[in-house]
Amino acid sequence: MTTNVDLRLAGPEHVSVVLSLIRQLAEYERLAHEVVATEQLLHDRLFGPQANAEVVLAWAGEQPIGFALFFHNVSTFIGRRGLYLEDLFVDPAWRGHGVGKRLLVHLAKLAVERGCGRFECAVLDWNEPAIRFYESLGAKPMSDWIIYRLSGDALVQLADV
Repeated sequence: MTTNVDLRLAGPEHVSVVLSLIRQLAEYERLAHEVVATEQLLHDRLFGPQANAEVVLAWAGEQPIGFALFFHNVSTFIGRRGLYLEDLFVDPAWRGHGVGKRLLVHLAKLAVERGCGRFECAVLDWNEPAIRFYESLGAKPMSDWIIYRLSGDALVQLADV
């Protein structure tokens, strides 16, 4: 595991860095066309009065090389909150150096400290390196669940009923 990498919670001064890393992740996932987030929207979600997500940044010196964006959800079955990893990204030049694992270990520690009963994430079905990585850490796929999403016009139409 690499030791010359520093992990820090993002502050308001890091919003442009977070957005840049999100765009790099979207390129990797072939979803760049879906990124509509702005610095203001991210600032509001991460640091505004109704903030509901957090970001841990990985730094090599003064260079940001990765991030993990997460938030808390709730499990009715176990009666506890969980930690949900929305996005994890490590600069390709730093992959294989333990940065992703350090980010996940950091989040696992936060989850335990905060009394979470679960630590979950979703992985694109074609992303074999990520699937192998998560499974190597002991994560299990929830193959009996299908994620459904309402967005755009479908969300607006349902809200209008």
